[in-house]
Amino acid sequence: MIIEIENLVFEAVIGILPFEREKPQRVEIDILIEYDYPCKSCDDDFIDYAKLVDIVKRDITDKKYLLLEDAIYGIKTAVGKRYLSINKIDISICKPDILPDCKVRVRENFII
Repeated sequence: MIIEIENLVFEAVIGILPFEREKPQRVEIDILIEYDYPCKSCDDDFIDYAKLVDIVKRDITDKKYLLLEDAIYGIKTAVGKRYLSINKIDISICKPDILPDCKVRVRENFII
């Protein structure tokens, strides 16, 4: 099975520049998850996408990452610990307002 969370938008403190540490900025996150359903060896047979979104938002807002790359690894770890049926996850984080003439996005694919 595949779950896609597209264009999850919220504000968080993320970045290394001084002004990024002072005030939350808008982030956009896309996640594509491949998982086993039903998962015979897991306690969770389905992925609750509302809880998944909450895990992602809490991880980003609570940890206030310096780098988008670290945030991606943090999301992978938080989601992977909660849902053992996941075997692949693709995460993309975008800071759409950091530069006046473009969006900045970091993406990574993981096999879990």
